Amino acid sequence: MPIKVLVVDDTILYRSVISTILKQIPDIEVVGSANNGKIALSYIEKLKPDLLTLDIEMPEMNGLEVLAEIKRRQLNVDCIMVSAFTQTGSEATIQALEAGAFDFITKPSQGTSGDSREELTRQLQQVIANYRHRYRRLLEQQSPSSKPRTTAAGTPATTPSSFKAAASPFVAPRLAAAALRPQRAQIITIGISTGGPNALGVLLPRLPADLGVPVLIVQHMPPVFTRTLAESLNRKCELRVKEAEAGEALERNTVYIAPGGKQMGVNRQRLITVTDDPPENNCRPSVDYLFRCVATEYGGAVVAVVMTGMGSDGKLGMQQLLAKGARTIAQDRDSSTVYGMPKAVIEAGLAQVVVSLDQLADVLTKSV
Repeated sequence: MPIKVLVVDDTILYRSVISTILKQIPDIEVVGSANNGKIALSYIEKLKPDLLTLDIEMPEMNGLEVLAEIKRRQLNVDCIMVSAFTQTGSEATIQALEAGAFDFITKPSQGTSGDSREELTRQLQQVIANYRHRYRRLLEQQSPSSKPRTTAAGTPATTPSSFKAAASPFVAPRLAAAALRPQRAQIITIGISTGGPNALGVLLPRLPADLGVPVLIVQHMPPVFTRTLAESLNRKCELRVKEAEAGEALERNTVYIAPGGKQMGVNRQRLITVTDDPPENNCRPSVDYLFRCVATEYGGAVVAVVMTGMGSDGKLGMQQLLAKGARTIAQDRDSSTVYGMPKAVIEAGLAQVVVSLDQLADVLTKSV
């Protein structure tokens, strides 16, 4: 079944280019286009798209207003935001992602028209590849033969049957002893990608101001957007949240988000390093890069978490941390926007605990 897409942009050039690129992607059906938010809402009712590419800056009704109206009307459609690579664009994009938009792409700001088209093609192909996983899961949930399973608390449960099913976090039996052994954690590390801003907006405000350890986060995101994300989260959290800077000492009760386009780690003096080291898993920042550095410097005194996201970034790093004696946690399937990164560590037997997003803050607080 093809994914039906509605293209929404006030610029005829981008409507045309995005539509053309999408039509070249297998199993994508462009069902229409709209030049403002009001028209888009009427088309959603009529054309029933699965997905919108939604420009943020539009007359009549901008992308954020469309997203809010979709939520208010409970319309069954996902959104990919199309953002300008500017401070204003990044602020609006982060708001959209925190409000539940699936992902975003940026409009190229420089280069030739050919380069711009190539960059847009790359971004759209990647985000559509990520969305396919969510779309398949939605189809599974809508299948008449599929009845959602729930935990004792009434929340969805999709954790493998080898895990202990209960309202509390799922603990893999063969790793239970390692997960529960007493050990003083000195740092929390988190790897996250697609769906991250929304998930972090749920998790971080629930952590107490006196958490007692620093938190290092790799969120797959380009430059400018990571700083905006940190500023947005800082306004919501009791903990201090900031974009990491090279050479700064790690402080307790502070959350450091890796700068977009850079690799973040820690050195022997336990100062933050920010480098132009090559991408890993096609990612910069990379979760594996951070986890490997932390494993070297902190050994087992780490709580490592892999959350929603596409791919397997974080799996190799999690393996190294687990070998050092660290505590390892993965987000469960049902609360992940894209169940890729968590699935990779769970299926490799690297997650001691599998937990829903709603439970994660409590688990982390108890772990430290």
